[in-house]
Amino acid sequence: MKVVILCGGYGMRMKELTENIPKPLAIVGGRPILWHIMKIYSRYGFDEFILPLGYKGDKIKEYFINCDWMHSDFVLELGSSMDRMLLNNQPENWRITFVDTGIDTMTGGRLKRIQPYVGDETFLMTYGDGVCDVDIGGLVEYHKRMGVTATLTGIRKRSQYGLLSVCEGLAASFSEKSETEGLINGGFFVLNKEVFKYLTDDGCVFEKETLSQLASEGQLAVYQHKGLWRSIDTCKDLQQLNSEWGSIKAVLNI
Repeated sequence: MKVVILCGGYGMRMKELTENIPKPLAIVGGRPILWHIMKIYSRYGFDEFILPLGYKGDKIKEYFINCDWMHSDFVLELGSSMDRMLLNNQPENWRITFVDTGIDTMTGGRLKRIQPYVGDETFLMTYGDGVCDVDIGGLVEYHKRMGVTATLTGIRKRSQYGLLSVCEGLAASFSEKSETEGLINGGFFVLNKEVFKYLTDDGCVFEKETLSQLASEGQLAVYQHKGLWRSIDTCKDLQQLNSEWGSIKAVLNI
């Protein structure tokens, strides 16, 4: 089963960082967050990846072409019939397909463009900016039991703000820093080939058009996850993730 990781967005809320690199290359614990996401899937035996690229996609290509020697001690043998580099660390056994899906293409459009590389198989998909200790094997089995086109991982997120209800222009109630919780889209999808029927063109927004239509047709299941989930939306999120990385890495077991 292939894993698609969306890597093409501009990361506009992190312009201080993304002027130079795409958001999936944001460094967490000495490695790009994209690398950590791939390690999560690899733990469950999923080692074949498809990366739909867009903004600064060349940087992502360069990273993976060079990452083995950049993160390893090595011996370089020169002067023989063929120069050799001997790595002291075992490189990851990953097969990665890099697909240029356009600078301004939206998320649904990027998925549509990688259809030839997925074929008729059910596949996994997530975003290139979040880590999670979800049981990938359990997620896949849940998707099969539900018999739907798509399954997303639902994350229970507590509101960080007070909740204000209004009736006829007057405050009916107010609760400061409410304990109210709701489920949000945490990524980590399982998708059947039928999902491509719900994708139109480069302007298709997967989270808005596709998921809404799937839900209205009873074809979107939610796998509820109550464990760890972290996503990078701002530079503050990145700083927080790095400050907690020691304990988070232990939970992720990567």
